[in-house]
Amino acid sequence: MTEMEHYELLRDERIAEINTRARLYRHTVTGTELLSLENEDENKVFGITFRTPPADSTGLPHIMEHSVLCGSRKYPVKEPFVELMKGSLNTFLNAMTYPDKTCYPVASQNLQDFYNLVDVYLDAVLYPLIPPHVLQQEGWHYELEDASGPLNYKGVVFNEMKGAYSQPEAVLGEQIQHSLYPDTPYALDSGGDPNVIPNLTYAQFKEFHQTYYHPSNARIFFYGNDDPQMRLVIVDEYLSAFEPLPVNSAIPIQQPFAQPRRITECYEVTPDQEDPKAFITMNWLLPEIGDPELTLGLEILEQVLIGTPAAQLRKALIDSGLGEDLTGSGLETGMTPMFFSTGLKGVAQGNVDQVEKLIVDTLAQMALNGVDKDNIAAALNTIEFRLRENNTGSYPRGLVIMLRSLETWLHGKDPLAPLAFEAPLQSIKDRLTADEPYLEHLIEAYLVNNSHRTTVILNPDPNLSERRTAAELSRLEQARASMSAADLNSVVEQTAALKQLQEAPDSPEALATIPMLDRQDLDREIRPIPSELLQSGSGKILFHDLFTNGILYFDLGFDMHVLPQDLLPYMPLFGQALLETGTRTESFVQLLQRIGRTTGGIRPTTLISQVRGTDQSIAWFFLRGKAMTTQAGELLSILNDVLTGARLEDRERFRQMALEEKAGLESRLLQAGHAVINTRLKARFNESDWANEQMGGVTYLFFLRDLILRIDSDWPSVLEALQSIRSHLFNRDAALANVTIDAERFQQLRPQLEAFLGGLATGSAQRAVWSLPNLPAAEGLTIPAQVNYVGKGADLYKLGYELNGSAFVIANFLRGTWLWEKVRVLGGAYGGFCTFDNQSGVFTFLSYRDPNLAQTLQSYDGAARFLQELELNDAELTKSIIGTIGDLDAYQLPDAKGFSALRFHLLGYSDEQRQEVRDQVLGSSLENFHHFGQVLERLNQQAAVVVLGSSGAIESYGLLKDVKKVL
Repeated sequence: MTEMEHYELLRDERIAEINTRARLYRHTVTGTELLSLENEDENKVFGITFRTPPADSTGLPHIMEHSVLCGSRKYPVKEPFVELMKGSLNTFLNAMTYPDKTCYPVASQNLQDFYNLVDVYLDAVLYPLIPPHVLQQEGWHYELEDASGPLNYKGVVFNEMKGAYSQPEAVLGEQIQHSLYPDTPYALDSGGDPNVIPNLTYAQFKEFHQTYYHPSNARIFFYGNDDPQMRLVIVDEYLSAFEPLPVNSAIPIQQPFAQPRRITECYEVTPDQEDPKAFITMNWLLPEIGDPELTLGLEILEQVLIGTPAAQLRKALIDSGLGEDLTGSGLETGMTPMFFSTGLKGVAQGNVDQVEKLIVDTLAQMALNGVDKDNIAAALNTIEFRLRENNTGSYPRGLVIMLRSLETWLHGKDPLAPLAFEAPLQSIKDRLTADEPYLEHLIEAYLVNNSHRTTVILNPDPNLSERRTAAELSRLEQARASMSAADLNSVVEQTAALKQLQEAPDSPEALATIPMLDRQDLDREIRPIPSELLQSGSGKILFHDLFTNGILYFDLGFDMHVLPQDLLPYMPLFGQALLETGTRTESFVQLLQRIGRTTGGIRPTTLISQVRGTDQSIAWFFLRGKAMTTQAGELLSILNDVLTGARLEDRERFRQMALEEKAGLESRLLQAGHAVINTRLKARFNESDWANEQMGGVTYLFFLRDLILRIDSDWPSVLEALQSIRSHLFNRDAALANVTIDAERFQQLRPQLEAFLGGLATGSAQRAVWSLPNLPAAEGLTIPAQVNYVGKGADLYKLGYELNGSAFVIANFLRGTWLWEKVRVLGGAYGGFCTFDNQSGVFTFLSYRDPNLAQTLQSYDGAARFLQELELNDAELTKSIIGTIGDLDAYQLPDAKGFSALRFHLLGYSDEQRQEVRDQVLGSSLENFHHFGQVLERLNQQAAVVVLGSSGAIESYGLLKDVKKVL
């Protein structure tokens, strides 16, 4: 390649581990570094990252992340980000604020779409408009509708962070970080402390962008199969307009402590919460990031210490009975120096000192007496399998690689070092093979003998929420008292002006600046996934001929419809117990070590859905395993052992799992409240959603709390339920094996797979009858939080709607227009969404970290008239169609493709039906939108409502007659 005029080539290397050519450039005008990774991955990734250390806890980095995506020089619309969400084929589109950096990544499989995304993002970060009203909308502002009315704070980030500060584990994470780095920017909250956010001024806001959002402070990343020369051309068009600027953004290194420290803080609980518990973590500052072998060694050590229930430190903590579940950050390599953190949640306040002593003693014993060799082998194989498989789930691989590179690159070190794992991995293997006490030395040096250690204790405080509310009211009263009559009128005018700006539509000319594809750029045909149903005796194999790089993905499923309905709530713990209680010949520690040592992992999951056009559902339990083909026999042997010999009678182990499950579900109430209310809402309408709620919703949480008591008071009945599930469920006649691998390797493995299925027990596969209870039409669920999660929904099929693929286009459009503007922009919630399930017909409205309740429900109701009166030009319609096709064609790795095809098979959802829906999506018309608005008008009258939020908000609303306290 001929190097371009404005670039200096610093590195040109082949990274075999990710089959990539890496070239690192420096832009000679601005000094910007650009990392270009060239490979055959069609899921192309771009990212631009700025080092953004906070100077205070106003959340300036976080607010700026939101704000630069609200209009720029070339794209002067209110929300270019939203326009791209509506009308792009992107496989990733977001921005993320970290304690020391802000990242702007995009990804797409379509080349022109990828270039469009890159250009919008470069213009957004380098040339944002960011007028005062954007800070008011995204950060904070005083809201006052008339001079005599109540003065309030509003702002998207303000409310997002009020939600975060109501979440104990988010508070704990911040306190861990602050405790370890008290003399650096890491001691501040880059996301924003709600008490401090209103101190942020517009002058500070503008200065922050001018200081940090300069190319000289940027790191630019490309990954995938696009033209590497074009990458340089695109970026140079932007960078060459700038002069170099010295930016002092380096993160100072925290000086080590002479002795450990202890910090005690509190978190919100309701005054009537019974026996609230504490959180405790111990945290160690580690060396600076940069040594690949040390970093990999610490990752293996983390797996040994806390990676599985068999890990030695985790097992000691759980076995102690001092807490309900593990907590803490684990190994954090995204900041420098790195740190390690672990502890327990659900701890009686009188037991905090015992937890600290247990951690210290366990680590000292491991350093002195040695680490269990089987744990080491399992951890080493687990980490190596993870590195080689490079399975990033729904995230683009390039995005994960970018974040991995930034761990070193951000701090002036080698960005390629974290990607080339073969040499450090082999060095560690050689040390372990030579019986060098490698991990023991790491424990001794960086944990046992490390004086830079903190203990963070988070105690429950039933009065904290009330004090926070009172403090906020006091600040508002003081602010109001300092305002003259003219000042108050000015705030009223500003409130009205902001609302007017928010409600004003973008001009057609401004919208036309957003680059978009044409309909002819879209694939008109679905992307079939190869599937072949094979009969093996009385067992069945669904085979998918896909390249998997030599990995067997094997999903073993059983139809849960053979179970009586009272057994369904046991299923999540039953699935876990199969893999975590041991077998006839192995303890649970030995079993987990064997899984880690010889496979890529086995995990339980369920697949539950309504079947469209019927009152029937599919409800399957799966054990999802993966292994190299050379270890396929061992994977099948493990599955056989757990199916036939799991030690379900181990009461203490089962009790531990139940406590962990309960703690995890309680955390989810605050972390993902919108998902909780969606599950609860949908449970009213059909069998599959009811079953999902039984095994993962509020009903399940109540079941767990009762189950924990029954484990102690009536264990025989609990054990009888578990054994009954095993006898009903594991039946060859109700089984299905889902296999994803290339055809050649499948033929080699087929005899083993068929022999395994042939060895399964046979029995009755009679379908049980499930009777659904009636749930209230309007329900309030109370939690200790300063924000709400508001849901409303109905079954559209029961309201007379007949499925048309345009429903997906309309839902996509509503998310990016009406709900975004009314719930997020005007309402100040962090998110407003809608979902549509084409199998069940259930449509739901949802909000996330929402300061409102009645106002949000009114916004939901307004969607019907909005659609009925909508005037939509062809460009806007096309944009929504494109965005919907992007969702339908979401990028999937081979294991995900195989599981999607399995779902289609079980639902009887043929390629012809998928094509029909796609054709309807592509043919969506304004008439479809108007008709859907009429359907939503019927939903307004007959929908169910579920709200998760503070008791005060729910009580003040008054229409939620059925109120339950869930936390």
